[in-house]
Amino acid sequence: MVNAIALLGRYVIDVISRIGIFFKLFFSLLAQSFIVFQRPRLVTEQVHFIGNYSLSIIAVSGLFVGFVLGLQGYNTLSMYGSEEALGLLVALSLVRELGPVVTALLFAGRAGTSITAEIGLMKSGEQINAMDVMGINPLRRILVPRFWGGIIAMPVLAAIFSAVGIIGGWFVGVVLIDVDTGAFWSQMQSGVDVFHDVLNGVIKSVVFGVAVMLVSLFEGWYCQPTPEGVAKATTRTVVRASLLVLGLDFIMTALMF
Repeated sequence: MVNAIALLGRYVIDVISRIGIFFKLFFSLLAQSFIVFQRPRLVTEQVHFIGNYSLSIIAVSGLFVGFVLGLQGYNTLSMYGSEEALGLLVALSLVRELGPVVTALLFAGRAGTSITAEIGLMKSGEQINAMDVMGINPLRRILVPRFWGGIIAMPVLAAIFSAVGIIGGWFVGVVLIDVDTGAFWSQMQSGVDVFHDVLNGVIKSVVFGVAVMLVSLFEGWYCQPTPEGVAKATTRTVVRASLLVLGLDFIMTALMF
């Protein structure tokens, strides 16, 4: 019994300690963020690396999510004689919820694991120690540009996901099922509010970007510098970032809507 209590206490202390280290890293990144203005090219390179290489999977996923929303939405709305509201249903589903959330999950699987593995390999190859010896702050040079690059790329990717998804819903609803195209777009235009719906979706995507990038950088920065340690860190990145995104989504949805 005593051993079980001791193990539980050690586990709780370890969790609290890791949470403290997590937020310490977050505040350190914010404190070193002035390099974004001194050397903006570092951030633009990361935006290209993170955003451009994630664009294909985001766009294709958004298109098929739009297809599914068009089919499911039509089947549901036709039961109540409201097929003309299909555009509104597709737009609200994507802008409010599916766009930011699904993009963040794909973002964690594609960009998050890549960043964790990259930093972990730098650590195992002692490149970070070499930069420290040369008087270069590795946190400011490596982590901060990736942090802000991911935060900038995430809302753009979420917007592309939602836009492509709406096109997919339009194709299924108007072209294949023959919903009136004027009703499709007019219902969407009158029902989607820029501030209440679109802006809240953008806020969600920014928060998700911060969460995914923090988890990715934290796991890469503090992983064991071995091939096995890097592999475990990339796995933890996907799991923890996905769970964090879903938890934050519930909290923000309850507060916003």
